[in-house]
Amino acid sequence: MEKTVITALDMRGEEALLFLDRFREEKPYVKIGMQLFYSEGPDIVREIKKRGHRVFLDLKLHDIPNTVGKAAEALAKLDIDMCSIHAAGGREMMEAAMGGFSSGPFGMPKVIAVTQLTSTGMRMLKEDLLINASMEDTVIHYAIAAKNAGLSGVVCSVWEAERIHRECGTDFLTVSPGIRFYDTKADDQKRVSSPIDAGKAGADHIVVGRAVTKAEDPVKAYKRCIEEFEKGQRMKIRKGDE
Repeated sequence: MEKTVITALDMRGEEALLFLDRFREEKPYVKIGMQLFYSEGPDIVREIKKRGHRVFLDLKLHDIPNTVGKAAEALAKLDIDMCSIHAAGGREMMEAAMGGFSSGPFGMPKVIAVTQLTSTGMRMLKEDLLINASMEDTVIHYAIAAKNAGLSGVVCSVWEAERIHRECGTDFLTVSPGIRFYDTKADDQKRVSSPIDAGKAGADHIVVGRAVTKAEDPVKAYKRCIEEFEKGQRMKIRKGDE
């Protein structure tokens, strides 16, 4: 299975296109989230796809099943490679999303479910969400529900990836945000990881935003991220061979 660094374009449309212009040799897999999609609309997806990039449309759909299914039908008209919904919407909602996305002319994108946001810590989980299970058990429960609904994988922190693969299979995608280099700050994230640790933990895709987009040299930071992620993967393989 391909393991990929996905760059989060959390910016306005013109800024995003100018940012991508800096990549002359590479065609990064990119994440289009709420900020970019809501400010620019579907045309930004079409433009970025036209430039040769794969697109993870990260809108985290979460509503009643009929509404999510119809929204997925609309988004299926875009040539996206991956998209996100919230596992907390339940199995019926997730199945409705799968039905909607399957109706498009470009083939079925990979649909993944958000388990718990990487900005959620244990205090928030217990006090705000009234979930008394541990963070890991909650994430695993949602991951199993997503698999049973037919999804391709989940969004999770690096620290849950290995157990999700044990419970759901190695072909079930783990997409991990909250990635920071050791020498950068965590910002508003709680469950963060470095690219090396992500590779060692077995995450399939990592989503990197500010560590790349706010770097003095984004292309250099992107290449560093790939190198460190691949280094972690090699370390995991060597450990498994011992």
